[in-house]
Amino acid sequence: MASPFESFHFAGKKALIRVDFNVPLDKQTYAIGDDNRMRAAVPTIVKILKDGGSVILMSHLGRPKEGPETKSSLIHITGHLQSLLTKAVGKEVLVQFANDCIGQEAIDKSAALQAGEVLLLENLRFYKEEEKGDAAFAEKLSKLGDVYVNDAFGTAHRAHASTAVIAQFFAPENKMFGLLMEGEVKAAELVLHKAEKPFTAIIGGAKVSDKILIIENLLERATDIIIGGGMAYTFMKAKGGSIGKSLCEDDRLITALEILEKAAAKGVNIHLPVDSLVADNFAADANTQVAESNQVPDGWMGLDIGPKAIDSFTAAITRSKTILWNGPMGVFEMEKFQAGTKAIAIAVAKATADGAYSLIGGGDSVAAVNQFGFADQVSYVSTGGGAMLEYFEGKVLPGIAAISNS
Repeated sequence: MASPFESFHFAGKKALIRVDFNVPLDKQTYAIGDDNRMRAAVPTIVKILKDGGSVILMSHLGRPKEGPETKSSLIHITGHLQSLLTKAVGKEVLVQFANDCIGQEAIDKSAALQAGEVLLLENLRFYKEEEKGDAAFAEKLSKLGDVYVNDAFGTAHRAHASTAVIAQFFAPENKMFGLLMEGEVKAAELVLHKAEKPFTAIIGGAKVSDKILIIENLLERATDIIIGGGMAYTFMKAKGGSIGKSLCEDDRLITALEILEKAAAKGVNIHLPVDSLVADNFAADANTQVAESNQVPDGWMGLDIGPKAIDSFTAAITRSKTILWNGPMGVFEMEKFQAGTKAIAIAVAKATADGAYSLIGGGDSVAAVNQFGFADQVSYVSTGGGAMLEYFEGKVLPGIAAISNS
């Protein structure tokens, strides 16, 4: 069945699209370091242009504190955006730029926009009203277009003017998700509400405190939860193990035990790394050895999962029908400590090839699958780290609710 966006005919309409073009720029040259977020929005823009509509794009970039600043200007990405769209459409697409998102230039250029043309507005966060969710600011933005399209899943967890508040100024039939947002929501809902069992969640990262809510929500849904990364040592210490200098949140030891107790009561298998690759220093050239994760020598720290842990985690992933991966197994940015995360990526890709549905959600796991070249071998790679995390914590995302509940 066609979605509201797919079945909407944009001919003669000005579509105001909230995109997430918050891309890394080189500090000297302003060259784009990673254009994935821009590429992800292209199909939505192209559909509107091919329908005979015009497009007004609004986004934030960086965290400007005191109004306009050169380093956070979206003017730096106009050339690359133009080449991406020209290639996708098959003929030249001119991308115009407005030096303000609500000023006279934005009003005039929006009004003059013709079918097949694109206008990129200046950084929304040059106005403090954007992050405050100011209704008057949102209303000014809304007047620039006929139809509102939210395609910025990466900011869906923020109740900002352009991501949520603006929706109230459009009739229900004139506000919708773009293709990227639809894909993100569909993938997340599939894993959270329609997961085929066995369902394995792989949760990594440094801190238990960052992942408590997602683990507790997944205890209601998953059959297996794999815990890796620095957070695993808090669990090891809670169980009475010796963890040397490994990362540990001493104020979360009771929390870790409570999670283990809840899992046991619900029949959820919690997989902790039986062994670790430990180092005598947090450095790329540190001395390393393999140790049991609950017997880390004094003065040493766990920086990756060990070979036995890789084998047991791989076995759990291989028999899964649904997989959610959020967070790395170790300090994969350093070559010595990337074997665990890479092994998980390989296992997830293999399970996917065997028919499992796999969702990679969260910044570091996304970076890992991209770095190791597995992004095209999993079912879905999410563009929204914080938004995906909050979705899996069971929270209502304002950017989704603003359209779904209207």
